[in-house]
Amino acid sequence: MKKLIPIALGICVLFNLSQADEKRVPAINPINLDYKIMPGNPCQRHAADAEIVMYKDRYYLFASKADGYWSSEDLVNWKHIPTADLPLENWAPTACVINGELYFFVSAQPDIFKAVDVDKGKWEKVDSKHGLNITDPALFQDDDGRVYLYWGCANAAPIMGVEVDPNDGFRQIGVQKELIRHDIKTKGWERPGDNNDQEKNGWNEAPQMVKHGGKYFLQYASPGTEYVSYCDSAYVSESPLGPFTLQDDGMFSYKPGGFIGGAGHGNTFKDRYGNYWHVTTQVIAVRDYLERRIGLFPVFFTDDGRIYAQTEFTDRPFFVPQEKFDFAAKAPTLGMNILSYGKTAKASSSEPDFPPSNAVDENVKTWWSAKTGNKGERFEIDLGKPMNLKAAHVNFADHGMRGRAENPIPPIYKYKIEVSSDGKNWKTAADMSGNESDEPHKLVMFDRGIKARYAAIENMSDLDGKFSLYDFRLFGNGGGKKPEATELTATRNPDDRRTAKLSWEPVKGAQGYVIRYGTAKNRLFLERTIRDTGVTLNTLNTNAPYYFSVTPFNESGFGKESNIVRQE
Repeated sequence: MKKLIPIALGICVLFNLSQADEKRVPAINPINLDYKIMPGNPCQRHAADAEIVMYKDRYYLFASKADGYWSSEDLVNWKHIPTADLPLENWAPTACVINGELYFFVSAQPDIFKAVDVDKGKWEKVDSKHGLNITDPALFQDDDGRVYLYWGCANAAPIMGVEVDPNDGFRQIGVQKELIRHDIKTKGWERPGDNNDQEKNGWNEAPQMVKHGGKYFLQYASPGTEYVSYCDSAYVSESPLGPFTLQDDGMFSYKPGGFIGGAGHGNTFKDRYGNYWHVTTQVIAVRDYLERRIGLFPVFFTDDGRIYAQTEFTDRPFFVPQEKFDFAAKAPTLGMNILSYGKTAKASSSEPDFPPSNAVDENVKTWWSAKTGNKGERFEIDLGKPMNLKAAHVNFADHGMRGRAENPIPPIYKYKIEVSSDGKNWKTAADMSGNESDEPHKLVMFDRGIKARYAAIENMSDLDGKFSLYDFRLFGNGGGKKPEATELTATRNPDDRRTAKLSWEPVKGAQGYVIRYGTAKNRLFLERTIRDTGVTLNTLNTNAPYYFSVTPFNESGFGKESNIVRQE
């Protein structure tokens, strides 16, 4: 079996920006879409329950409660396609290419639609005989042409599946089968809460199927879309309707920490080059529990039949390869570090309870807001010393904007980014004053790099609301020393094997730590970024041993991995 190692910035193959070309398109999470502004106040954007399919050599992204869907040639730059032909007011759409045709199906809606001209938003209703009024549907066509329908979204009812006939209105063939049941007594990740600490059933939902290496991987989401612990887990079988066996790690797409958490309710798909990706729901859930975004993670399969999504480094700039790429051997990271975390920040004005420090805290659940949306409102960061800036991630918070019912026109942010060595004399690093696109999560690349101590973003056009930022994130290299390794202590709770307590001594100069764990020493592929020096993990499978490690990081990179601790 091919040897697999935990993938971290400190030990994987890195790529400089000078190597980035048309085969490596820079990206970052959340995906930079023109997220729909929902009705009501306060203003909040929404897109979730994403699914991406490749159809006629283009990618199409579908999401809940959207005004349409999106198309892309590279999985990074997306174009919105409005349509009045689909029931997009419903939740959790699924799309599937069956016999060369693109079909669409959505929750609580018996109708099925087929694309007539997908790039113009033209669809037609097809004959539907499946007779099901279900939630979170998913269609899958096997290599032999047979088609299967999966569904489920409940805190009690199981994930279900049945074969259907696409040539006869998707009529059910054979009997429906129960495929995945709730089991919080052995599967810690199914318990609700940001840290999976509520002793009750979460919501098992959003089944999706992907086939690889002759095996069928049935994924499902839990414990609930409002939690940063929202994840996808995998069962494996030799047949599309089972019987299924739980992948012993349980979760394969998991991201409760970092700038934005959540990695559940999505689908795994193959790009035109044969690389696999997982698109998921990410969580804000401040203005409303359904306030969400969409993330994209590389995926690889192990030779012994497991699936894993790489989640940790996608909070930083990475690249989407436009060629065949081995995600199991190396991560598509651009090798940048976060420079703005915890740095001194000031602003031209601030709303009460929304101070400048909120926009440098690496937390999408907080934000800075100016008192107005007037041209000239400004936000500045002092990095403390000159650093090599490679990119900025601009995340607008829409504070004070009106909801869609009151104002159907999305905000178009016009701004400029400036840099300085002394905080007095400024140079323009990026001029977006002529921007005409709705881009709330914009990645701005400085391809040649910029040496600067100070960076600022300034509003260049009056807004119908407040100029506000979840975070103004700066990336590059701090030019200092990477943190030293630390010694990890891990203890599994003998009375509750779903739980393990991890702790370690603080490392001088470390800004945070990445926990890595899994059910084999060479498979530490579950990842969690934290800022403290200890954590309680409540996500374990009681039927498997676990291995744990911790790696410190700072603005100059990742230190060495700690000792690996095994707990039965």
